[in-house]
Amino acid sequence: MKPLARWCFKHRFAVIALWIIVLVGLTLLQFSTGTKYSAGTSLSGTPSAAAANLLRSAAPSISGDTETIVFESHNGPITAPAAQATINQTLTSVSQLANVGQVSAPFGASGSKQISRDRRIAFATVDFTKDGNKIPQSEANSLVRTARASNSSTLQVEVVGSLAASTAPNSQTGTLVGIVAALIVLLLFFRAVLPALLPLVSTTLALFAALGAIGILSNNISMASFTVQLCELIGLGVGIDYSLFILARTRSGLRKGLTLPQAVEVASATSGRAVLFAGITVCIALLGMVTVGVGVLSGAAVAASLAVLFPMAAAQTLLPAFMSLSRRRLLSRKQRKELDQGVFLTEEPSKGWLRWARTVEAHKGTFAVGSFMLLLALSAPFLSMRQGSADYSTDPTSTNTTVHRGYELLAQGFGPGFSGPLQVVAAVNGRADVAAFDRVSAAVSHTPGVASVIGPQVLPAGPGHPAVAVADAYPTTSPQSAATATLIGQLRSQVIPPAAQGSNISVLVGGHTALASDFASQLSSKLPLFVGMIVLLSCLLLMVVFRSVAIPITAAVMNLLSAGAAFGVIVAVFQWGWLSSLVGVHQTGPIPPLVPILMFSVLFGLSMDYEVFLLSRMHEEWMRRRDNSSAVSVGLSINGKTITAAAAIMMVVFAGFVPTTDRTVKMIGLGMAVAIAIDSLIIRTMLVPAIMYLLGRRNWQLPDALERHLPHLDVDAERPADEAVLVDSRAALRHPFRSRHNPGERPNHPSPRGGGRTTSSSRSLPLISERTPAKDDPV
Repeated sequence: MKPLARWCFKHRFAVIALWIIVLVGLTLLQFSTGTKYSAGTSLSGTPSAAAANLLRSAAPSISGDTETIVFESHNGPITAPAAQATINQTLTSVSQLANVGQVSAPFGASGSKQISRDRRIAFATVDFTKDGNKIPQSEANSLVRTARASNSSTLQVEVVGSLAASTAPNSQTGTLVGIVAALIVLLLFFRAVLPALLPLVSTTLALFAALGAIGILSNNISMASFTVQLCELIGLGVGIDYSLFILARTRSGLRKGLTLPQAVEVASATSGRAVLFAGITVCIALLGMVTVGVGVLSGAAVAASLAVLFPMAAAQTLLPAFMSLSRRRLLSRKQRKELDQGVFLTEEPSKGWLRWARTVEAHKGTFAVGSFMLLLALSAPFLSMRQGSADYSTDPTSTNTTVHRGYELLAQGFGPGFSGPLQVVAAVNGRADVAAFDRVSAAVSHTPGVASVIGPQVLPAGPGHPAVAVADAYPTTSPQSAATATLIGQLRSQVIPPAAQGSNISVLVGGHTALASDFASQLSSKLPLFVGMIVLLSCLLLMVVFRSVAIPITAAVMNLLSAGAAFGVIVAVFQWGWLSSLVGVHQTGPIPPLVPILMFSVLFGLSMDYEVFLLSRMHEEWMRRRDNSSAVSVGLSINGKTITAAAAIMMVVFAGFVPTTDRTVKMIGLGMAVAIAIDSLIIRTMLVPAIMYLLGRRNWQLPDALERHLPHLDVDAERPADEAVLVDSRAALRHPFRSRHNPGERPNHPSPRGGGRTTSSSRSLPLISERTPAKDDPV
């Protein structure tokens, strides 16, 4: 890492120009190619997917996404001639849109069940020839715009469906709120404007470049519509933290008397390498989503990884270039004045954090047990998590979206289940099969929990496919209700098989609601394997870096507890309704199946970030002292303040996305903000140090068999000469900002007079010196 930092420091203008070229190039290329984020998900290997494939082969015109247009008359019955004429004209315009295969109007004998009993509300179904995840956002916007063109004071028109939901305006204030809040935290931490701005500028530039690349890739890789907000959320928090750790280490070196090039090299060889390994860990966790086998998850994994890699690369390259330009202004005025007077920082441990570390050491058993029990209590609601697709009643009423209004109209006129019909599908050959399907449809219509059945309709056979019979079954309960999921299972196992007995037909239950239920079941079944794979790979990486068995296992358990506590909070808020109004949740519902996998991969990676940052400094002290107690105390007292500031930045960035109107992003933002708070306030400052004090020297032991076979990738492998050695009389005579690479450069301020001396805060700080292991240290 040193050569890279040295090169970027010396060629600062070239580095800055290169990043600007990358940003402008990717942005222009994105504008030329456009973006194509998906509004839905695709699935294979389930009954609902088989039903969709059967419809696709027999009737492409109705095999794709299905949207519902709802009409309410405010001036007489919906069947009045004027209302009918307006509705028919609207549906004719909708039928001419791209990828629309069929429109089922509410008027006529076949559409009589699409008119409410009071004849005030009616609905039409719009069947697309493509799945929702293959329909571009522009076409979704055209659908809503065309359908609602006839909306007036006498006729209300709303659209319900996944495409319509994707057109809802998302709050774009999350990024701005996060940046402003992060700037405040950085100003409080650095107490100077310029160093507070550098991490923001570096990260923002890199993140926008990453978003350009992600937008280009969205044309070739399936990505969900919330991908951009997810990447902004992750990239902003991670990137600022990475820059913060490197910049803080550089400033520490300057205050200890190093030249600016020396300080940058020290920071790059220590904190820079920790950032590298932390970023790799985050990417491993994110790319683990690819193994789930769901297209939009794989796309989100690739996109989020780019949102981590670009800011990480900027922290290693662009930040040193910025620091080279900033020179002495990296420090506050007070710190620059101290350097002018020859006052140097000799010890980094914070007095308060050192006192806290010794308190934890004195009561390590109490802290370990108490913290562990608190985390278990916070994780308890996770055991009640119900995964499923939330219906449109959960859309924030403050935004007054068309899907929310349409859902309310359907529930008012027909019942909550009419926003998510089930499709009963079967291939038929001859009259006997058609008669058998009629019996199945009748049995379904008489099933408790089914409001009505529209159909059946027989689609004729064609080249390469048989005839297909299809009927729409409308549940009495909403799509997100547990009773609806139970109904789907009951139809498949208890109702349809007896009704189809004696025939040759194979009847499937599909539709968007069934797809969401199957999607939740499939992802839930893969979650244990996904979690196990990420934990195993992350443990292996930590084992290689820190040459230990105890540390990776401890880190994995702690990170699992952190994720469990975050899941517990989102279940309590979004599923149970606790304190829901504080975060803008107006209607509870199940947890989307994408959220646990997305959150776990991100949280596990970020938790590993803090583990690497904290342990890397402890590992440095262990390699110096070979004293576990001193290593843990020094590492916590040196990095405690920085980790707390980094965690505060993460929390405010994530919390800035809570006001968004996207329920998934709101859920992830709240969960991760809570998880980072738990991680920084409980795990890293209490539980992990307490356990490391209890384990003693066993923290740093690795069996000989593993030692021989594991590669050596020490975080501080390229660490320069010990910084403390440089803080002597020679440091006071050398200008702290004069580069040894440019010996002729003139200093920017007068050289200090006299010998070097420590600051008053450094003199009053208790130093942690070498000591022999105590009697109670495990050996």
